[in-house]
Amino acid sequence: MKHLLKNTLFVGISFVMAATAYLLAAEASPAVAGKPNIVFIFADDWGWGDLSCHGNTWLKTPNLDRFASEGIDFHQFNVLNPVCSPSRTAATTGMYPARFSIHQHFAPHVNVRRGMPDWLDPKAPTLARFLKNYGYHTGHFGKWHLTDAEEPDAPTPAAYGFDESAVFNGPGKEAGLHDTATNAVRFIHENKDHPFYLNVWLHESHVPHVPTSESLEKWKKLDDQKRVYAAVITDGDNKVGAVLDALKETGVADNTIVIFSADNGPEWTGKTKPKAAVNDAAPQRGYGTYYSVGETGGLRGRKRSLFEGGVRVPFLVRWPGHTPAGEKNETTVLSAVDLLPTLCAAAGVKLPEDYHGDGENLLAAFNGEKVSRTRPIFWEWRGTDKEPDWWPRLGVREGDWKLVMTYDAKRVELHQLIGDRAEAHDSAKEHPEIVAHLTKLALDWKATLPKKPNPDCISKESAKTGRPTGSQSGESDN
Repeated sequence: MKHLLKNTLFVGISFVMAATAYLLAAEASPAVAGKPNIVFIFADDWGWGDLSCHGNTWLKTPNLDRFASEGIDFHQFNVLNPVCSPSRTAATTGMYPARFSIHQHFAPHVNVRRGMPDWLDPKAPTLARFLKNYGYHTGHFGKWHLTDAEEPDAPTPAAYGFDESAVFNGPGKEAGLHDTATNAVRFIHENKDHPFYLNVWLHESHVPHVPTSESLEKWKKLDDQKRVYAAVITDGDNKVGAVLDALKETGVADNTIVIFSADNGPEWTGKTKPKAAVNDAAPQRGYGTYYSVGETGGLRGRKRSLFEGGVRVPFLVRWPGHTPAGEKNETTVLSAVDLLPTLCAAAGVKLPEDYHGDGENLLAAFNGEKVSRTRPIFWEWRGTDKEPDWWPRLGVREGDWKLVMTYDAKRVELHQLIGDRAEAHDSAKEHPEIVAHLTKLALDWKATLPKKPNPDCISKESAKTGRPTGSQSGESDN
């Protein structure tokens, strides 16, 4: 319980003081030599089953399969929200997104009504800033979505510790959906002689699907739905390959930690085929959800669900000389909030004593050890509550047990994930004592969360107008 109480400091004075003190101290730190480079490839809506090395029979991911054969394929990695912005917040800060009142994706006109800020607090601790202040050159290319592109007064990626960036769905220098790998490869070549941290946040396989003509041609023998989706996955896999090739070409592959993961499970498949599908690079155009036929690998639920299909995603790690080649780790439980402390440990960055993150250092797992986390994992979902899989509002996992529940705990499901990864058997009636324990954990955690967003992270327009609601809002669970 002590770690839960400590985390209430999110908006407190000590949080700001600690961040400020850390920044001042770190600015004096010399650049570090010999530290591993870090490349974080983060796909979008890419299901656990959307890799051929995970058993998919019609999608082909040769570059990711090669990646997995050269490192560890972790089978129990969870993101901390089943949609984009909050999931990325957790990976960026090492803290649950609900601590920043980020519960759904950032979108124009609806953040305030959802009880959200308009952007992630730039004073929040970030992995990029911690590494930058210890001599790393930092870059972010691809999707951002820690705010929305339509927020004119939102902070740019530089405010979060990035030396260079070119993004879509965010502020600052813009880039197209297919520019991510090109920019990442350039960054690798330009920074090969000193430590770097690089985000490569892909668009694939989010809608609109905008596959290249080359990939569409490759899969022309498939039906329309599978053809479009296979082409998109191929484009994403090719971008991963381009990044891996650049690391090899520059001679830094052996000293680079590369991670591939995704921000949530696959999109639900639209029921109606549009009369006309367009393939246009403009952000608002492309193929819609009818063509979203990604797979969860047998997991229950998909995007927007706290069941495993929504929050268990691929997690591949390659670090030559550390990660055993071709290993599948089916027992170690990792989560997105563990990335910051684990990667800082790999880089030799000591976290400040007053940093109260929600993750833990699981670097030993990257070295091939089977380790057990000591802290529970928590989720909150405030989006759509449709049946059968979107109804849970809170979730908690401790050991092999996972509980999902409504806020009032009148509806719960309990699953033992090691023997029931598909969450097909509800064990709540068989284990009332575990239900009671996990319910208390979840409610106690919920009580530590802020009631309102930080007013400093609300745009002037939102604060002044409250912004429109209803049909004008453009709201969707992105």
